Amino acid sequence: MIPVKSTQEQRTDYTRAITEKWDAATSDQKRRGRDWYVKAHELAVEISGGDAKKGAGVLAALSANKSWAENCRLARKAFTEGTASGHVRDALNKANRIMAGEDPSEVLPMHLKTGYFYLCIADPENTESVVIDRHAHDIAVRTVYGQRDRGLGALGRYTLLADCYRAAAKEIGEIPSKVQAVTWVAHIERAA
Repeated sequence: MIPVKSTQEQRTDYTRAITEKWDAATSDQKRRGRDWYVKAHELAVEISGGDAKKGAGVLAALSANKSWAENCRLARKAFTEGTASGHVRDALNKANRIMAGEDPSEVLPMHLKTGYFYLCIADPENTESVVIDRHAHDIAVRTVYGQRDRGLGALGRYTLLADCYRAAAKEIGEIPSKVQAVTWVAHIERAA
């Protein structure tokens, strides 16, 4: 696990790894990454009958440890059937509370991945929010951890990596969520 408190040299290295992944992305990966949260937002509006916040909240609530395709299937099914299923109890409870009308920002852990995922889907042009998932972590540390624990539940570690994505975004001249999405696309397609 990377240290929660890092040196400036480590932070610089994480930021450099992110910018290098951005630079290595193809023009098609950059286009798709830049559009990723816009398309997720459109899906959130569609599945929720026009309520972007509700749709984004349910997508975020059901996102943990699921592929994007499975996440979308579960969220669409939840809205169609009126109740969430196919996930762990905590995720289902959160999704159901959001569908019942609770504000996603009152239901989701807003200081960690799920909360930031909600914010990025609800507003694809959000200039501060950045999602740090296992892929974002692995990009920054230049190591694929596989099933090993990354410790992203530690607020300090999450914030450290989010700050590195913000620094990379500033260097690139893009918003952090788009840098995260482009590098995510390039990362998951690395072996394809």
